[in-house]
Amino acid sequence: MASSPSFTTILLVRHGATATTGTVLPGRAAGLHLAEKGVAQAEGVAQRIAELGKKPVAVYVSPLERARETAAPIAKALKLRPVAERGLLECDFGSWTGKKLGLLRRKPEWKAVQNAPSTFRFPEGESFAEMQLRMWSTLEKLARTHRNRTIVVVSHADTIKAAVTYAMGVPLDLFQRTVISTCSVSAIAFTNSTPVVLCVNNTGSLKELAPS
Repeated sequence: MASSPSFTTILLVRHGATATTGTVLPGRAAGLHLAEKGVAQAEGVAQRIAELGKKPVAVYVSPLERARETAAPIAKALKLRPVAERGLLECDFGSWTGKKLGLLRRKPEWKAVQNAPSTFRFPEGESFAEMQLRMWSTLEKLARTHRNRTIVVVSHADTIKAAVTYAMGVPLDLFQRTVISTCSVSAIAFTNSTPVVLCVNNTGSLKELAPS
C-alpha cells in the first residue's frame, strides 16, 4: 500500500548578528552572545514567523548561546519551549576556532574551503562532508517526528547552507555560492519523495510560504 502524502516544512533560521559576525570564525566557542543588532533581528524574525498562517509546532535550536538567544523570542511568540539539538551545532572548526577571517583568508588552504570544500577537513575539527551529513540527518529525524507539520530550526550559516544545497541537489563543492544572512529564513519541505526548497535567505515577508 502506498504511503499517504507527507509535507513537513522546516524553517531554517540563522542566528542573529554578534559583535564578531563577518570578522571572526567563532565556531563552537562558548560565550558569544547576540549584539544589539542581533537582538533586534531575533525579535523581527520572531514576528515574521508568528504571522504565518500555519503555525510551527516546535522550535529546535543549536546549543550555542547566539542560537539560543535567537530562538527565545521565536519560541515566546509561538508559545513553545525551545529544544536544544546537538545535531544543529555549528561546524567544528578545530584549531581555526576564534581566528580572524582576514588571517585565515591568507592561508593556502582557504582556496579549498571556498572552491573544494568536499576535500577539506578543519585541522583538529570536522570536515564539511561530515557537517552536511550530520545536519541533514538531524533534519530528516525532526521531519519524521513532526510529519505534516511546520517546525523552526535555529542554526548557523554553514549548516543551513549545507542543508539547502543538499536539498537542491547542488554538489557540496558549490555550497559556498549560497548566502545565508543573519536571521534569514530558508525553508525546506520534506515529502514522501524529494525535498522541496521553498525559499532561501528570506529576510522579508514569509507570505510566500502560505498554503496555496
